[in-house]
Amino acid sequence: MYIPSQFEESRIEVLHQLIRSYSLGTLVTLSASGMEANHIPFHLTPEPTPFGTLQGHVARANPMWKSFNPELESLVIFHGPGGYVSPSWYPTAREHGKGVPTWNYAVVHAYGQLRVIDDAAWVREQSGSLTAQQESAFDSPWSVADAPQDFIERLVGSIVGIELTITRLIGKWKISQNQPEQNRDGVIQGLRAQGTHQALELAESMEKYFAK
Repeated sequence: MYIPSQFEESRIEVLHQLIRSYSLGTLVTLSASGMEANHIPFHLTPEPTPFGTLQGHVARANPMWKSFNPELESLVIFHGPGGYVSPSWYPTAREHGKGVPTWNYAVVHAYGQLRVIDDAAWVREQSGSLTAQQESAFDSPWSVADAPQDFIERLVGSIVGIELTITRLIGKWKISQNQPEQNRDGVIQGLRAQGTHQALELAESMEKYFAK
């Protein structure tokens, strides 16, 4: 991934927070037939330090868990807030017309060797941890234990665990750092005026970043 220096984000706690907040990762693997991409929610554990481990599962019917090359590095991509930026939001562009459209976004790339864990107990625990992570913000969190045990056991048998110990973790926060403060403020105002969930999420992310 191309990362100009002003957009580089290397703080592990910031990268981990994006992964936890936007847990649906794009898992890219290489098999004998070429590159494959699967979209999988992951649970991040902090060990081993410094980067941690990604744990998830795939359908047993998904051929990926048998076809990928375990000796090669795999990649998981996590997308944070993102959205279109109009040059009309730049005060400087309104003065001299010099401005072009762009796209602001935050992404994390996690690299490591993927392994398969075809173990019912591990899959059951991993599914419970992932569910607890996603349900934690709810007033009345649902738990895997709330479903009938025989029903859960049948579902556990239909999935296979996967785990990637992260060996490289790369972050890119492209959120107008290359613009003067007045233009960054203009982008935030423009996003807020749009009022969509995506735009408001990106505006809030920019405000928090530049408040530091």
